[in-house]
Amino acid sequence: MSEHEPEAAQSRTAGAPWADPALPVERRVALLLADMTLEEKLAQLVGVWVGITDSGDEVAPAQHEFAEPLPPWDELTKPGLGQLTRVFGTGPVEPLAGARVLADTQRRLVAGSRLGLPAMAHEECLSGFTAWQATVFPTPLAWGASFDPDTVERMAAGVGRQLRDVGVHQGLAPVLDVARDPRWGRTEETIGEDPYLVGLIGTAYTRGLESAGVVATLKHFAGYSASRAGRNHAPAGVGPRELADVLLPPFEMALRHGGARSVMQSYAEIDGVPPAADEELLTVLLRERMGFRGVVVSDYFGVSFLETTHGVAGSPGHAAALALTAGVDVELPSVRCYGEPLLDLVRAGEVPEKLVDRATERVLRQKCELGLLDADWEPEPEVVRRGEPVDLDPPELRGLARTLAERSVVLLEGRDALPLRTRSSSGRIAVVGPCADDSLALLGCYSFPSHVGVQHPDVPIGVRVPTLLDGIRAEFPEAAITTATGCTVDGPGRDGFAEAVAAARDADVCVAVLGDRAGLFGRGTSGEGCDADDLALPGEQRALLGELLDTGVPVVVVLLSGRPYALGEVTGRAAAIVQTFFPGEEGAAAVAGVLSGRVNPSGRLPVQVPRTPGGQPATYLRPPLGGRTDLSSVDPTPLFPFGHGLSYTTFGYADLRVGDGGDGGAPEVPTDGAVEVSCLVRNTGDRSGAEVVQLYLHDPVASVTRPERQLIGFARVELEPGEAARVRFRVHADRTAFTGRSGDRIVEPGAVRVHVGASSEDIRLSGEFTLTGGTRIVGHDRELLTPVTVDRD
Repeated sequence: MSEHEPEAAQSRTAGAPWADPALPVERRVALLLADMTLEEKLAQLVGVWVGITDSGDEVAPAQHEFAEPLPPWDELTKPGLGQLTRVFGTGPVEPLAGARVLADTQRRLVAGSRLGLPAMAHEECLSGFTAWQATVFPTPLAWGASFDPDTVERMAAGVGRQLRDVGVHQGLAPVLDVARDPRWGRTEETIGEDPYLVGLIGTAYTRGLESAGVVATLKHFAGYSASRAGRNHAPAGVGPRELADVLLPPFEMALRHGGARSVMQSYAEIDGVPPAADEELLTVLLRERMGFRGVVVSDYFGVSFLETTHGVAGSPGHAAALALTAGVDVELPSVRCYGEPLLDLVRAGEVPEKLVDRATERVLRQKCELGLLDADWEPEPEVVRRGEPVDLDPPELRGLARTLAERSVVLLEGRDALPLRTRSSSGRIAVVGPCADDSLALLGCYSFPSHVGVQHPDVPIGVRVPTLLDGIRAEFPEAAITTATGCTVDGPGRDGFAEAVAAARDADVCVAVLGDRAGLFGRGTSGEGCDADDLALPGEQRALLGELLDTGVPVVVVLLSGRPYALGEVTGRAAAIVQTFFPGEEGAAAVAGVLSGRVNPSGRLPVQVPRTPGGQPATYLRPPLGGRTDLSSVDPTPLFPFGHGLSYTTFGYADLRVGDGGDGGAPEVPTDGAVEVSCLVRNTGDRSGAEVVQLYLHDPVASVTRPERQLIGFARVELEPGEAARVRFRVHADRTAFTGRSGDRIVEPGAVRVHVGASSEDIRLSGEFTLTGGTRIVGHDRELLTPVTVDRD
């Protein structure tokens, strides 16, 4: 360790060899690390959240509890700094002004520290760049509903370019938690309840963000979504098999096939051990077995929570020691445990300095890869040098937001009632409900307007977000449209029922717009910390809908929500049911287009819809005893299954081939081999549309219970009327692997059934192949993907 006294740098690099980009990264990092004091090393392992004490309501858990006044900037950053937290995402900042502030902050940091190392700047980007005036995309649950990884990747690449262009290096997305109980408020942040869907869509997002040169951060590793009763920050009731086979595969996919360079630890605890203190999880599994070489960052205040909520540490220093040993490299969002408390323990010999070196090396390697250690690095991005206004909501990204929104709308029921008929198009339409004329009803919890903007009511929303009422008026310009709120999203009053019912009675059709208000920590009905007791529609919406249905007027139910709600009382009574999951700033036009028929719906459910409010928790990944049986009076069968969604055209399935199609028998495949499964899909209707062809497997006899069906592949196929295509899936034997009784992941010989269809329950074709040979143990290098090709006639 060097014993240099920090001093103001005359030049940022002063000819330091580690600043030479011609040298190998590992050599540069080693040279720099050898030149650092202990204080300088520790400074690279923390962030600073400027403005945290000035914000209103919390945007991070326990934010105000930990919002201690910071020392003067020059004193705080004299040894350097690892991360700058949310320069754009803490308050409404005009984009060019924010880029200038970030550049000025970096300049001060570099000039005021001996080594002159810039910080990495990170921002949230779950529904787009969480910044004022930035495009608001659909929520991740809507990404899942689109079954469209290509569009998600294009969206992420666009978001990544925005971040990079204003000087941000790291995005805190995607969320790869697999939904297990939709009462959890953060269900809207998940991509769905199936690990392959979550993994494939999440990998596409990761790849898009990384393609722009921005570090993607996989979160939350691991088990966060498996909390008991769907409560936020609650213990995860999950065993090792569920963890390995359901919750971890999306992370494996995004690391190997998405190239993610950062992972964020989960707030949960698994069998009594919080991930932030779990060396087996963060070091043995993530690094030694999965091969991760990037940086693990703590979820906000996650290190402090080891002391304050988990009770496994007795002090900030003890929490720091546990987290650093486990493998948490950087404490976010601000320094508390990795500062003086950790410094004292290292100096006292209670924490080995080699652990500090290990984390610092990882941070420096990432900074080096990003060009932050290069001699010619400049703090000002191009937009600051040009000095021109920055457009964070350009037409290109609005167009992507529209495409993704349109492809995420799910028509659950009512293909005969929709599109709205000509008489309705030029007649009388009542648009009622608490979400009908509210822009925020279209936006998720981590959109800037819902996340931060609500705390600044005097500041414009920043982007154009038409309400669904606006969208319907634009879509049906000849119609006489009336509107009434009826009730609030979650309030107790029914005073507005009469007006809403009267509007419905006077109309040819009533569009009832119901759902959620995204928020944080109880300030909404969906979002972080906004968990639900059951899956009944919030507030008085269920009662309002009942009275609207009683009018006898055709009612089209449109749900703008962050989770699925029980609709057993609605199905069969409503003319149609349309489900969306916070479809973003272009969501109104997308939904209105589906109602008019301009858009042919092609979304599919990424989570099943329950029949009754207590019909959860139960995902479609259930073994035989998880379904309906004569041994229980409770029927958990969903109202609408995973993968369900209707279209305004129809599709036929034919000619299933498993293997070479030979004599029609079940082909034999070695336990290290592969088989092709293909079928012919034809548009049998009279208009163009997209079918999501879904491939499921079932292992009928295994050494542990297996799901009755599990998605292992899908293809979104656009077809013109009468057009057909052969969809081919290459299924490696590894795709049948599961965790056996020994704890090893294995491929077992025996029969494997294949099902191809339009949902997990709408199976059109079934076949079988047989795995032969001995039981085979597979590791984290196994085949994770099912490649698919589409051959058109």
